[in-house]
Amino acid sequence: MNPSPSLARRSKTLSASLGLGEKLFASSEEREFVADIEAGLAIVEEQLVDQVRFADEIADVTTRYLLDAGGKRVRPVLTLLTAQLGSGANPDVIVAAQAIEITHLASLYHDDVMDEAEMRRGVPSAQAVWGNSVAILTGDLLFARASKLVGSLGERALTIQSSTFERLCLGQLHETLGPRADEDPIEHYLQVLADKTGSLIALAGLVGVIFSDAPEEYRKPVETFGERIGVAFQLIDDVIDLSSAVEQTGKTAGTDLRAGVPTLPLLYLRARSATEPDAAALLARLEHDIGASTDDHVHPDFAAAVAELRLHAVTDDTLAEANRWADLAVDALEPLPAGPVKKALTRFAQAIVERSG
Repeated sequence: MNPSPSLARRSKTLSASLGLGEKLFASSEEREFVADIEAGLAIVEEQLVDQVRFADEIADVTTRYLLDAGGKRVRPVLTLLTAQLGSGANPDVIVAAQAIEITHLASLYHDDVMDEAEMRRGVPSAQAVWGNSVAILTGDLLFARASKLVGSLGERALTIQSSTFERLCLGQLHETLGPRADEDPIEHYLQVLADKTGSLIALAGLVGVIFSDAPEEYRKPVETFGERIGVAFQLIDDVIDLSSAVEQTGKTAGTDLRAGVPTLPLLYLRARSATEPDAAALLARLEHDIGASTDDHVHPDFAAAVAELRLHAVTDDTLAEANRWADLAVDALEPLPAGPVKKALTRFAQAIVERSG
């Protein structure tokens, strides 16, 4: 199947957004490398529409809703990148990339229900349109479709996908329950991020290595890279949540805070509040204003408190922690051979933490 010109253009935009532009790769070999990734991404993108299609009229609408809303396709790009360590974007790699993206898509439907999110990818969330039950069942349908795709790749694929799905669920469970009394809230939160976000990004890199028949010694470095960059990715999202640029986030500033979702800036602020009166005062304002807000009405002082949090030192600390995780991710790539894959993955890590700029 040849990708349509519009989808090919979209894939180039997506690749460029992750730092895989012409300026990074100057040689003819490197330009061919980028072209292979973009061609593979265009195929993934075009076939995703068919992969989430259902004969049932209602399911066909709800399952395609968030796919049609956009997304950067970070995970398929990572699969296609790591596949270049082996035979490249062969048919199994393409199927694996689609399965990873559909798994991610399914998790968004469930996450938005649990977080009571009003917006996703710049459009009303699925449960805001159809209600919680339809959103949950839509996520289940997509998980089933992803499992069918993975099943076509054999038992090994099913095993690693199941292990990752288990971590996704445990991460959500631990986020919901919160840290134990004897557990450090920040360490608990970072582990939640590793499970909820890092595990699936790690899987995206791993399947690229496995199904391109790349050398086995590349699997652990790529998997470690994926998990660490997943944590960095989510920490940057914590900062972006404080941004007032709705066109960038698809949400109003402080949406995660209002929904009661723990973020690292808030956790850092709580830690400082024990010894810093200014931090305690800002924390009290945020908690009061969150409690005084409803689904239809944001407390008038809430935006001001969020803006103050955005400029607070705890947000700088969060950025520093995100950069630390990105640096650790790059360190994990040391065993990989020098070349365009290592160069691209390093740039991938840099692009992740630059999103807050």
